[in-house]
Amino acid sequence: MRQKFNTMGRKKKAQQIGKQRVIRFGVVFLLMLTGIYYIGLNYVPQKWYETQTMMPNQVESYYVNQWCTADFGRKEAVLWDMTRVDCLAKDYAIEFDFAKKWAESIGQSLYYAKITGKKPAVVLILTSIGDYKYVKRLERLDNGIKVFLVKAY
Repeated sequence: MRQKFNTMGRKKKAQQIGKQRVIRFGVVFLLMLTGIYYIGLNYVPQKWYETQTMMPNQVESYYVNQWCTADFGRKEAVLWDMTRVDCLAKDYAIEFDFAKKWAESIGQSLYYAKITGKKPAVVLILTSIGDYKYVKRLERLDNGIKVFLVKAY
C-alpha cells in the first residue's frame, strides 16, 4: 500500500512540476514579446527621413564638408553675434551633431533659424543602430524642425 501511495505522490509532483514549467515558459514568452514591442516603439522612427550613408568614425566637420557643398549652402557661416551655423542653405539653417547630442542640436538650430529668418533643420549623425532612440526623442517634440540623417555605421 505504501508503495502505491509513493508512486501516486511522485506522479502528482511530476504533474505539478510540468504545469509550473508551462506557466514559467508562458510568462517568459509574454515578457519577451512585450520587450520586443517596446523596443520597436522606441527605436523605429515614425517618419522616413532623408538619409545618407557616409564613412564611419569621422569628426563632425567631415560630415558637414560632405553634406554642405558649395552649390547647396555656406559652411560655417558666421552670424552677427559671432555664432557659427554649420550649414546655411537657401531655405534652412542646419546644425550637424552626433545623435546623442540631439537636444543641443535642436536648440542651436532654432536659434540660428530665428537669427537668419530661415527654417530650422538638423542633421543627426547616427554611429550605431541604437542611435535611432534619439531620433524618436526628437520626433516627440514635433516642433517643425526638418530632420536629416547620416548613417555612419
